[in-house]
Amino acid sequence: MTKRYNYSFFILLCCLLVSSLTYAQQINYVKGKVIDKKDKQPIIGASVVIVDKDKRVIKGVSTDIDGNYTLPVADKTYRISVSYIGYRSSAPINIDKAIINFQLEPSENQMDEVQIVSRAKTNNGSGMTIDKRDQTSATVTIDAKELEDLQSASIDQALQGRMAGVDITASTGDPGAPMQIRIRGTSSINGATDPLIVLDGMPYDITIPSDFNFATSDENNYGQLLNIAPSDIKEISVLKDAAATAVWGSRAANGVLIITTKRGSIGPPAISYNFKGSYSKQPSPIPMLDGNQYSSLVLEEYYNAGRQFSTSEFAKQFQYDPNDPYNYYNYSNNTDWLSAITRVGYLQDHNLSISGGGEKARYRASVNYFNQTGTTIGTDLNRVSARVNLDYMVSNRIRFSSDISYTHIDQNGLFTQNVRDVAYTKMPNQSIYEYDEYGNLTSNFFSPAATAQGSFFYNFDNKRVTGTFNPLAMASAGSNHQLGERITPKFSLQYEILPSVLRLNGSFMVNINNTKVKTFLPQIATGRPYTESVVNTASDADGDSFTMNTSMTLAYTPKLNDKHDIIGFLRFDSEDSRRTGQYLFSTNTASSYLSDPSVDSRTNYTGSATSSLGQTRSVGLLANVQYKFLDRYIINGSIRGDGNSRFGAANRYGIFPSVSGRWRISGEPFMKKANKYVDDFSLRASYGKSGNVPRNDYSYFNIYQNYGFSYLDNAGVYSTNMELTDLRWETVTQSNLGITLNLFKNLNIDFDLYRKRTTDLFYPGLQVASYNGYGGVDMNVGTMDNQGWEVNLNATVIKKKKIRLDLSFNLAHNENVIREVSPLYPRENKAKVTSNNVYKVFVQENNPFGSFYGFKFKGVYPDKNSTVALDENGNQIVGPNGDKIYMRFAYPSIDYVFQPGDAMYEDINHDGNIDYKDIVYLGNGNPKLTGGFGSNLTINGNLRLGFNFTFRTGYDIINGTKINTTNMYGFNNQSTAVLRRWKKEGDVTDMPRAMYGAGYNFLGSDRYIEDGSFLRLSSVVLRYDFAKTFMKRLGMKSLTTNLTVQNILTFTKYTGQDPEVPIKLNGSNTVIDNSTTPPIKTITFGLTANF
Repeated sequence: MTKRYNYSFFILLCCLLVSSLTYAQQINYVKGKVIDKKDKQPIIGASVVIVDKDKRVIKGVSTDIDGNYTLPVADKTYRISVSYIGYRSSAPINIDKAIINFQLEPSENQMDEVQIVSRAKTNNGSGMTIDKRDQTSATVTIDAKELEDLQSASIDQALQGRMAGVDITASTGDPGAPMQIRIRGTSSINGATDPLIVLDGMPYDITIPSDFNFATSDENNYGQLLNIAPSDIKEISVLKDAAATAVWGSRAANGVLIITTKRGSIGPPAISYNFKGSYSKQPSPIPMLDGNQYSSLVLEEYYNAGRQFSTSEFAKQFQYDPNDPYNYYNYSNNTDWLSAITRVGYLQDHNLSISGGGEKARYRASVNYFNQTGTTIGTDLNRVSARVNLDYMVSNRIRFSSDISYTHIDQNGLFTQNVRDVAYTKMPNQSIYEYDEYGNLTSNFFSPAATAQGSFFYNFDNKRVTGTFNPLAMASAGSNHQLGERITPKFSLQYEILPSVLRLNGSFMVNINNTKVKTFLPQIATGRPYTESVVNTASDADGDSFTMNTSMTLAYTPKLNDKHDIIGFLRFDSEDSRRTGQYLFSTNTASSYLSDPSVDSRTNYTGSATSSLGQTRSVGLLANVQYKFLDRYIINGSIRGDGNSRFGAANRYGIFPSVSGRWRISGEPFMKKANKYVDDFSLRASYGKSGNVPRNDYSYFNIYQNYGFSYLDNAGVYSTNMELTDLRWETVTQSNLGITLNLFKNLNIDFDLYRKRTTDLFYPGLQVASYNGYGGVDMNVGTMDNQGWEVNLNATVIKKKKIRLDLSFNLAHNENVIREVSPLYPRENKAKVTSNNVYKVFVQENNPFGSFYGFKFKGVYPDKNSTVALDENGNQIVGPNGDKIYMRFAYPSIDYVFQPGDAMYEDINHDGNIDYKDIVYLGNGNPKLTGGFGSNLTINGNLRLGFNFTFRTGYDIINGTKINTTNMYGFNNQSTAVLRRWKKEGDVTDMPRAMYGAGYNFLGSDRYIEDGSFLRLSSVVLRYDFAKTFMKRLGMKSLTTNLTVQNILTFTKYTGQDPEVPIKLNGSNTVIDNSTTPPIKTITFGLTANF
């Protein structure tokens, strides 16, 4: 068998060798020189290509510094041609000799033609491109070349602060975490809030079933843009007003993010390799107490609470007795837990692409490998993606395109999101690794079943971790492993029914996505005994989605005359999205090495197996017409009808019209003299409506569920939700007024005013009478406004032969207000005002969505006299017997009397009692101003220095980390801020006394609400392009290197680790700092080589 194999292999090798020699004998070479016909000088970089009889480019090169070229010729029927910008292209000629020289003639007409072709276009994603001068709506576009030197896992990370009215914040600093994108504020309370993503003309978003359980994972793990390699993107456009988003109908109520990928162009194969390598670290953390300071604080807490610490069962953890070596060594440390779970992050990003084509076919193929190690132990991301874009001209009228992309994501996250929160508060005298009874350090994590701080607890209902644990053990041993596979084939066919007049374009796309999340919590991460059900907890979640999108567009672009111009198109869209999910959960597996939930468990078993499915179907029909008269007056009108399966039959379809216009004032005769310096001066206006759909698939059905208990072995069935047949479209009505001013061919200004009103808001949990059997229903009741303005400025300050300086600036203001609230809506959360660390969340008219309410903090009572209650006139309040009344809390239900050293809260109604009547509005997390500015300095055309700043101002953060690290209420470690705490009467400070398990010193108040405003130096880029003449000698077209630093400086008054805190996605829209991984500082080296 082996001999036969070797013999066959030898014959195959000989055949290949003979064929190669035969092919080599057929190859001839043609060479020559390309010069300017007028001055006879060589033309450097002219494109010389060999084409076949169908004008397909077979091979091509660029002329060298002397204008010379050499090309192999494998077929006598091939022809050769030359082209160069600014010269008339030579027609293809036969290759009938070995030396062929060319003389190109300069062409002013061709230069004008190139300028016309390169005029800025805007893209609404539908396949129709419109001259930016004729744009009537609010749209902004950015070239991905401006972002290519930045290190980012997804393109939205690089867009921060670069587009007016587009507010982008990081959900966390962990690898793969998505960005939160808000275009012109939050438009919905319980519907979708993120913009629609459109990739190459088709929707790209994925909807997960509303009842799918991703175990301990949360929304921070799923970034849809992570599936698109930034190096494959050509440009990004954002559609902001209703006139711009009308093309995309119901899902575009929150704006649209249009992404266009790179495609092949005419020319020989071009190979490009790009590499980025990064080093990253976190900003400085909050300084915490060391072991000695912490121990002193605990003793003081006990003393102030009137307790005897020596009688505590955990007293040994603070006695530091050398005669008890086990407790002495394990609890006599100065452990910096946050540093223990923090590390330096590294990143490598490789991208390889090849592109080219001829008159008939053009192609681009790329592959990307991205690997990032997070700055928090236990987090990393690996991504492999590939994309092939092909365009083929079947004939002069028919064009076929296919785009196929594939992404594989392997992501590791933390089992629980509160690891860093626990690291801040973990008792610093505890050792990371365990000492044995002889005082010898072992390699085992020290995870006792219980400490003075308490023990680990896991809620099986909501799959959330509370209590305490060894943070490094949790980060290292606990796992949250996500695997994602996504393949997206798309096919398009374009037919010119009447060339340049009537065109039909059809597209079909399939989006197949699988997400698998496995979690495991071994015993060592919890410290609990092996017999408990929380030990060796395992889960396996599998979500699959299959989405089919179709679109058909009929475009009408007749050529009328110089005075009239019209563009019109009809578009039909359909989508069928089907999702399934399976979830398996079990506890107490037989070993820490058995992490699959299907493994048989031991005695204390808790488990569940659930599945879910969902289907959403939608259709849309759009008619759009744009008319231009005298190149000055432009009007655009559209009407779209949408249908969606998430509504009942009575309200399944919605009609959404829009109208917009543009008056180019600079084209008027009276502006003729000003046109020397005014390139464009236009007024824009638009008005339109768009719709939003509910989050849930089957709200209009009565859904039934098995009851958890049975009678006579028969399980009951009950209805889980009320049938909502009258649920209507959530409608967003938007008006926009804009000004465009372009001056001196180097200054561009856009200014927009807008108002966006959302009516028929989807409200969750509206209260109904209890006899109905439901706790609440979802209904359309409520109105919310977003209004504001945006300004965008770009200028070329210096434009000389060897130096160029470009500046950019954008600024946006948005104001969010709740205008109407249903009387049935529960105006507040159910949190008790009688508890510490609680803020009320109201949905209240005339206040922003996301507002929070609480008490006003006035400082600390320095002595006994300061605790006397005063009336509104400043007089002492006395009791029936003439006795002084001291300030109290929650009288008569609790009746706590404030003491010296306690926190002081404002008595709003001057009744001497701090209770719910003293709760006031404290702030909200919606920024008043967002934006950014930057500069690019280019020297000699090959050296560039650029920087970019981003900023957000006027928003409030509930500093949850500060609450946990300054309350001095238990055994949690505290920040060094508590060193200025009140200790004796007469002390004047803003830090209350330490008191174990008593008092109300950290009620939800403005003490913990801070201004999150910041100015961040988001990027500094130094880039150098090596001389092309030198690189050609090395066989390369170009070589570019760059050094980039990101997030290196942040200017803020916020006392947390970083002020960029995302909106909490739980329906409250609040901004709470819960110690998640902050945005990281990075230094990146980049290299791009083109062949």
